[in-house]
Amino acid sequence: MYQFEEQEKKQLCDEIAYFFKEEYDLDLGIIGTGTILEFFQEILGDRIYNKALDDAKKFYEKYADNMETDYYALYKEIR
Repeated sequence: MYQFEEQEKKQLCDEIAYFFKEEYDLDLGIIGTGTILEFFQEILGDRIYNKALDDAKKFYEKYADNMETDYYALYKEIR
């Protein structure tokens, strides 16, 4: 599992704390926000990663299709 750098983790925990305060009027401490971050990272991390790979694959497949079309567009007519 990916390990966030300390600054990243602190920023994410701050955002989690802000969300819970705004949405539910709950004050979460460092332990609470860290636990929530780890929970969602464990539950969603691999799914998001795999989705990103699938999206990248679709992009490169489309790019390759366009490349083949462009390749043949460059052909010179032989008389």
